[in-house]
Amino acid sequence: MFKDLFKKRKLEEPEEELVPTPTPALLAILLNKEREKGSPLTESEVLEIRDNAVCMMLPISARDKMEESRGYPDLNPEYAWEQWQEARIELNQNS
Repeated sequence: MFKDLFKKRKLEEPEEELVPTPTPALLAILLNKEREKGSPLTESEVLEIRDNAVCMMLPISARDKMEESRGYPDLNPEYAWEQWQEARIELNQNS
């Protein structure tokens, strides 16, 4: 019954850091909200959308694989406003 309790455990590799990962991508959410609104989002709107986005905690490598399969990197939630300003200009130039 208790034989596994005191069993020597193998040294495990250090766990990879988990990062909050919005799903769907924060970039896609903001782009859709701005198109829906018909005008640029304000900083408070961007931060509110970020704060209410559904997120999963993923290891960095899993987040990177997700971004690679999606074909574009997402915004870093900590810098959502600043990165959104750059991304929206680029997105508008390409459309």
